[in-house]
Amino acid sequence: MRTLSKSFFLFVIVCFSFMPDLIAQCAMCRATIENNVSNGDTTVGAGLNMGILYLFAAPYLLAMVIGFFWYRNAKLRKRISV
Repeated sequence: MRTLSKSFFLFVIVCFSFMPDLIAQCAMCRATIENNVSNGDTTVGAGLNMGILYLFAAPYLLAMVIGFFWYRNAKLRKRISV
């Protein structure tokens, strides 16, 4: 259990260390979209929407993979101990 809490703490630290880079991109994306729309190009919005969906789905996918391996290891440990 102690190893799990250390691993979780390390995971949280790593996640928070990448947040400033992700938040900094929002202003750049907005400026690019506004510039392209003012020039008459409206196709870049579809690509931006796919990028938003990708960023939205990635953490959930990562959580599902971690949960799957956690469940599988717990099931194996339970089978070995019985």
